[in-house]
Amino acid sequence: MIAAYVLPAVAVWSALGFAVTVVRLGWLALAAAVVYGGCYAATEISGRGLPPPGRSWQVPQTMLIEASARRRVLVWGAVLGPGFATRNPYAGFWLLPLAVASMPGTGAGLAAGAAVGLAHGAARAAALLRDVHDVHDLRALAVASDPGRGPGSEGVPVAAGQASVPGGAAPDALITHLDVLLKTVYWRRLDGALLLAAAAMALAAWPGSVT
Repeated sequence: MIAAYVLPAVAVWSALGFAVTVVRLGWLALAAAVVYGGCYAATEISGRGLPPPGRSWQVPQTMLIEASARRRVLVWGAVLGPGFATRNPYAGFWLLPLAVASMPGTGAGLAAGAAVGLAHGAARAAALLRDVHDVHDLRALAVASDPGRGPGSEGVPVAAGQASVPGGAAPDALITHLDVLLKTVYWRRLDGALLLAAAAMALAAWPGSVT
């Protein structure tokens, strides 16, 4: 499954790295990184301001309803692996194309694009595996709290945080939801700090070091 995410991501990002370095966008990409990184660093660290840029489009269920398990993995991998065609909750994602575009030549652009694609595709696959594991754990918790209900019984949650959770499992489901919210705030502020650092690095590199 990891390959279904990583291979499309590496292919798309490598092609992007080649395309943007052929036209030599180095200094322009650095200037854009300074402005973008500074603005969204302030937004994410403070928790106020513009939402992360991007789109809310998700893979339509009609594409997956009658699909085999293999086809579902391939569709999800092709869409989520590269990351451009679906929602990204953190602004730092859109700094990555600017970083790739700032590379000094096509070889460096290809290498940087491939590295970003590999990291992003693998991270998306790992996140999906983690979410699946969390869903299975929550279902097991719901069943354990009410032995009369089987895995397919009504009331067993179908996704983390979405629960018609019976009996004593409800507080645990609430704690899980709050934990997710707190982690989101934490990761968004960390993303803002990294954006600020990247903007500072781009500003330092801009006066002629990349052409």
